Amino acid sequence: MSIDSAYDVVLSGVLLILAVAILVGLFRIYTSAAAAERAVVGDLVYFAGVGILMMVGIHSGSAIIQDAAMLAAFLGILATVALARILTRGER
Repeated sequence: MSIDSAYDVVLSGVLLILAVAILVGLFRIYTSAAAAERAVVGDLVYFAGVGILMMVGIHSGSAIIQDAAMLAAFLGILATVALARILTRGER
């Protein structure tokens, strides 16, 4: 087994795990009753999507895709903080 084929197997495994996380998360969002739980699982789905974007950027060797994934992760963190403030009504 060469290094390139092992690399492709690991990349495929990571992409599969992230895709399953997204599917399970979407199902959980659909079946959840609490808004806070839907928000947390929504973050899981979002960051798993960012992870897929990063893996595609690494596999293709595109710095632009990797930069876009890092920017999306940064904006996702800000959105998470904002949503937490909304759900707690600004309490600390």
